Amino acid sequence: MNVSTVMIPKRRWGIGVLLGAGVLVNYIDRLNLSVAMPQLQDEFHLDVVDIGWLLGAFFWAYALLQVPVGVVLDRFGVTWVGRIGAFLWALTSATMAFTSGFGGIFLARLVLGIAEAPGFPASSKATGYWFPRRERALATAIFDAAAKFSNVIGVPMVAWVVTAYGWRWGFGMTAALSFLYFVAFYIFYRDPSADPKLSAAEKDYITSNGATPEGPAASGAFSLLGYLLVNRKVWGLTIGFAAYGYSFYLFLTWLPGYLVQTMHMSILKSAAYTAIPWMCATVADLIVGGWLVDHLVARGHDETIVRKAVLVGGMLLGLAVFGATFTTDPNSAILWISIALSGLAAAAPVGWSIPSLIAPKGGTATVGGIMNFANNMMGVIAPIVTGYIVKVTDSFSSAFGIAGVVLLIGIASYVFVLGRIETIPEPQQGGQ
Repeated sequence: MNVSTVMIPKRRWGIGVLLGAGVLVNYIDRLNLSVAMPQLQDEFHLDVVDIGWLLGAFFWAYALLQVPVGVVLDRFGVTWVGRIGAFLWALTSATMAFTSGFGGIFLARLVLGIAEAPGFPASSKATGYWFPRRERALATAIFDAAAKFSNVIGVPMVAWVVTAYGWRWGFGMTAALSFLYFVAFYIFYRDPSADPKLSAAEKDYITSNGATPEGPAASGAFSLLGYLLVNRKVWGLTIGFAAYGYSFYLFLTWLPGYLVQTMHMSILKSAAYTAIPWMCATVADLIVGGWLVDHLVARGHDETIVRKAVLVGGMLLGLAVFGATFTTDPNSAILWISIALSGLAAAAPVGWSIPSLIAPKGGTATVGGIMNFANNMMGVIAPIVTGYIVKVTDSFSSAFGIAGVVLLIGIASYVFVLGRIETIPEPQQGGQ
């Protein structure tokens, strides 16, 4: 790092931490149902298929809104869409504490999915505005690692509240955290061009080193959407990231239940074991998917080779999920799952950085929305498929095996369909 870079103020990293805090709270909001599920199962007499539907309910609305939300973000910007989204998700989160029965919980999770839909596309778009290309991987890893770290602190925290005070208080606690984040985002977030505390030196550093230009697409948001939907790079990214999402959401929604049901652990003990692979994933996300990628790119290595090597290498490590199908020992199972999640976590921030690296002007959130729609449809499919498999086989082995097959499809898409990581020409330039 040269002297001039050292002298540049670091406000952009404060924005990065703010975005990470939002994702952290967002994911604690999602996982609280998984932790509270044993109590809900007893109180409302739910079977494993019911549980699978409830765990997937959030993702129906969340996934279906990803593309529309991406278009809205590219048209109206991060600041106001982010504020409105954060307020609505905090409000909706509070309603979970007052729901009763399968139908009430299912509806509340659907509405929560609507409210949280702007979260990740907004963070990806904001990161493109605030960070140059050479810092994009680490900046993206901050908010992506927060999704993994939520399981390290969120699962034990929610488990303690649920065990001590009941499942309704667990939802109430996460609602309070959501309101605190809304206040922080409202006070501190602005786009670089509107931030009065951003110095001229830092602004010039950001814009002159490949930051995503602010402003809507010249061709219009809906015209750009149609153009991107038939673009090969977008499809390669989308299929690959969806394959990652299947395993990620399987573990996010079912890991506590797997440890309680298959390994016969209590809620608190399962929370402690659940934290281990997610802690490993957090470290891999920040160090490999974030710092290492930026370090290698800064040293002059080919950007496409570096990013795709981490994408494919991480997905290959994800195949360690097969190891969990051959053991009934909880320590061995957690070891295999830790290896798999660490590999997937290293690949994830690279995947999330690509929309801002390949999208034409004004299209980052739209590309991110397309990608995250497919990713989160896996959040619908994986919990339900897993529920049915466990009901039929009384085992998680086949469910983990299917996750490995899906990963192989994703690896092929990254290798053969995505191509070079470079900006897609704008529609008026004739496309690809």
